Amino acid sequence: MSAHCQLTGAAPVFGNNVSHSHRRTRRRWEPNVQRKRYWLPSEGRFVRLTLSARAIRTIDKIGIERAVARIRARGEKV
Repeated sequence: MSAHCQLTGAAPVFGNNVSHSHRRTRRRWEPNVQRKRYWLPSEGRFVRLTLSARAIRTIDKIGIERAVARIRARGEKV
């Protein structure tokens, strides 16, 4: 499973660790992704989504139906 959010598209970001002596080594910042299961009433089934913490709050606000519509608009399969 890649660490990307199906709703927001959040993915790992890359950069450098910089030590006290200013030596640089590569690192990555992972998004806070969770696997979450939601009941989709229109289809009468559960859907399992990989979401960032921010996307979970967005679903709480706009609802699962609108969120799934956005995911499908991005071209992701649900």
